[in-house]
Amino acid sequence: MESFHTRFSAWTPFSNKSLNRQLFQERVALISHWFDLWTNKQRQEFLFTIFLRCTKSQLRLIQDWFSERMQVAKVDFSTVLPRFISLYIFSFLNPKDLCAAAQVSWPWKFLTEQDCLWMPKCIKFGWFLPYMPTDNEYGAWKHHYIACVSNLDWLTPREAAAVYGTLNEPKTENEELQERQRERCLRKIIWEKIALHKKELFKVRPPWVSGTHCSRLFKSKCQPRLSQTARDRLGLHETLEKQLVLSSLESLPKRSNISGCHSYPLLSKKNWRGVYKNDSSSSKALQPHFILISSRIPAYEMVANSVRAGIISVVYEHSGLTLETLLYLIEKALDGQMAQSVGIFSDGDSREINLLQGYKIGIKNLLRPEVRDFWEKLGSYVAPEEEGGHVDLFVPLGASEAGIEVLSQLSQLTGTLFTAPTGIATGSYQHLLSDWLGRQWETSPPSIYFSESKLQTWSSLTDFLEDTLKSVRKQLSPLFKELQKNVSGRMIGQFVFDTMSVANILNNQEIVQALADGLIELSKENSERDVIEDNPQDTKPSLSKNDPNFELLVKLERKLQLDSAEKRTRVIRELLQSERRYVQMLEIVRDVYVRPLRAALSSNRAILSAANIQIMFSDILQILCLNRRFLDDLRDRLQEWGPAHGVGEIFIKFGSQLNTYTNFFNNYPVVLKTIEKCREMIPAFRAFLKRHDKTIVTNMLSLQELLLYPSRRFEEYIHLLYALRLHTPAEHIDRGNLTIATDQIKNYKGYIDQMKRNISMKDHLLDIQRLIWGCPTLSEANRYLIRVQDVAQLHCCDEDISFYLRLYEHTCDLSLFLFNDALLVSSRGTSHTPFERTSKSTYQFIASVALHRLIIEDIPDSKFIKNAFILQGPKHEWICATEVEDDKFLWLSVLQNAIKSSMEK
Repeated sequence: MESFHTRFSAWTPFSNKSLNRQLFQERVALISHWFDLWTNKQRQEFLFTIFLRCTKSQLRLIQDWFSERMQVAKVDFSTVLPRFISLYIFSFLNPKDLCAAAQVSWPWKFLTEQDCLWMPKCIKFGWFLPYMPTDNEYGAWKHHYIACVSNLDWLTPREAAAVYGTLNEPKTENEELQERQRERCLRKIIWEKIALHKKELFKVRPPWVSGTHCSRLFKSKCQPRLSQTARDRLGLHETLEKQLVLSSLESLPKRSNISGCHSYPLLSKKNWRGVYKNDSSSSKALQPHFILISSRIPAYEMVANSVRAGIISVVYEHSGLTLETLLYLIEKALDGQMAQSVGIFSDGDSREINLLQGYKIGIKNLLRPEVRDFWEKLGSYVAPEEEGGHVDLFVPLGASEAGIEVLSQLSQLTGTLFTAPTGIATGSYQHLLSDWLGRQWETSPPSIYFSESKLQTWSSLTDFLEDTLKSVRKQLSPLFKELQKNVSGRMIGQFVFDTMSVANILNNQEIVQALADGLIELSKENSERDVIEDNPQDTKPSLSKNDPNFELLVKLERKLQLDSAEKRTRVIRELLQSERRYVQMLEIVRDVYVRPLRAALSSNRAILSAANIQIMFSDILQILCLNRRFLDDLRDRLQEWGPAHGVGEIFIKFGSQLNTYTNFFNNYPVVLKTIEKCREMIPAFRAFLKRHDKTIVTNMLSLQELLLYPSRRFEEYIHLLYALRLHTPAEHIDRGNLTIATDQIKNYKGYIDQMKRNISMKDHLLDIQRLIWGCPTLSEANRYLIRVQDVAQLHCCDEDISFYLRLYEHTCDLSLFLFNDALLVSSRGTSHTPFERTSKSTYQFIASVALHRLIIEDIPDSKFIKNAFILQGPKHEWICATEVEDDKFLWLSVLQNAIKSSMEK
């Protein structure tokens, strides 16, 4: 038994070497058998485990074995390494070394003759290829370099003047003689240095070297140096390309005004007033009123249809325009007239004007050159203030200190009176009908431009009209596709107003209010029922008329109404009322949706699963508890201190508990997807409500709208805080807390807006990607769509003749999708269905070009072509033409602005 003495194992022989060897070979065979049966991943894990257990000497043995077997040191690196790495290695050689390396082997010859190596060397000296090489042609730049070196076409100034002519005055005989002598001296010095350099190279040249190393070690100082670092070599092409793009943008013709003159006249501010004045048309009676309406406004068709007769109106797209193109639309609509007043009806808040996409004009960017130029030129279209001219901004800038500062600077900048509403109306546009800043006129600014009854209807039912118009636009927009934005908007708005008269709308408003009151009462009746709740705080009863807290709230509101003359009290009353309405809307979500769904789940008649209910409603119920506590704290503080103190402190406390809202907005995309999945359960949900005597018209779409209320509420908080701080004196005890609370809520609102923009842009990009056949993935960070332009692709029959004599043929239709970082080109096909007036368009992906690599070239109009331009990318070129001249100017202006913005990043 001693021969079977073991170590490290209970059954491995230690002293018997033959048995030990036999057992070791059997185990190796067994492991090899297992290794053959394993997958590739399992084998890699086994090798990784074995190599970790090896010592340095064992790893060195493996390395030596591989070196002997593979002979890595003797392998040609150009056949092993990727091609771009081999080209990067060869890029460090000078032209003479590259020619020597081309004689080593065929792979080296192929690599050293690539255009990416020789093109920077040619461009360094200004030698450009006179033609465009084909895709399969290589070595063209090397041959061009050799040809240019062997035949240096260098002329003296005198010789160049003899060949190409000169614009200078002719020289005297003495000047020509001095120039010739100077040329002879320079040539003599150059030839002497070249001869001396050749002698030095011949002396130090080793006999066993071909001369390449010698040429690299002993460079002549008089020879130009091609590149210093690899970064310079790689960046040379990019720098050249950037310069080409910038030069193409600068060479584009400037836009023409109505009179046909290029660009704007460079007049002083004093002379602007006289540009549009005539001896007969300068009277106030002949000066029209002008209103500019943004498409970003909800239900903007109703606003366009509310414009009074005789008022010039323009509806413009919020995205896809620049300040220059907006001025062009204003100038074209006025047609050389001076406006008595100009109104701008756009999106915005109490601090800034959301005029265009990328142009939120506030106190920070008001003095930027392009923004300042826009307002100065806009002021030149308005009659002087002495004649009653003014600019009306339908944005509540008069409700905050920052907004009043914006109005003041605009008035000083343009010399024109700027006005804006001062009221705050949360959840609606009623502030437009409130008091306005500035001098009082016989009629209020909204009455100057709009019909009061229609505007009142729109401001009261904005959300409902927007939901209605979504389906109306989808049906009627294809019929009005060829019409202008303001004309089609008026027609759609008139259709809605005719279908639902103003009286019916007002009656429906009462019905909606009664339905809302019924929902609230229903939630109060069902609040006492025993329903399983995840959060015990949700079982707190709603505010009812018998509740003492409700009576205190009513008394407090009456007390605030008695002091309505004070602006601060008015804002606080609006804050209290709007917060109460907000809490009631959240209670509707709980009582009309959550409790019935959980009741159905507990009665074994589940409509939605417990997981889906938790995903959709858990965050909103926590928000309800948070805002209910906030309402109680606000009510108690106002009851104790009155409207003079404590509001800022309450908001600071509320701002420290916003993690609940953070979870809600982070999970909101998941909630929306869950709602989409559960839409098929709507009939079962309605049947359940009907069985329980809850005859409520409800669906998942209204639930989605209810879930958007928290994001809208933060915008209302900021409006109210800015208005409250505006009417709070600097020495007031609550002034500092209001400033802190405003900044806190504003920062959180910025986070919410950014998240909503990201979700919206991602959904929009996915829709475009599904629309275009063969489209690559478009979803990238910070990418958004700017404009879509339909053009005709042309082909030039003969490019050798002049622009004005070229003939073009129409090959196909294209749609250009302009993003903030790229241009996507797609072919457009149109299919017509019998007995239908509308057509269907299909899109096929062609190519995409990064904006910083896109070159634009204008094609002047001739009798053979109109409104044409050239778009040139690294590999493709498109000759395009728009149908209307205005479309070409608008498209090129937006494209030019997008290219400049992308190159500045």
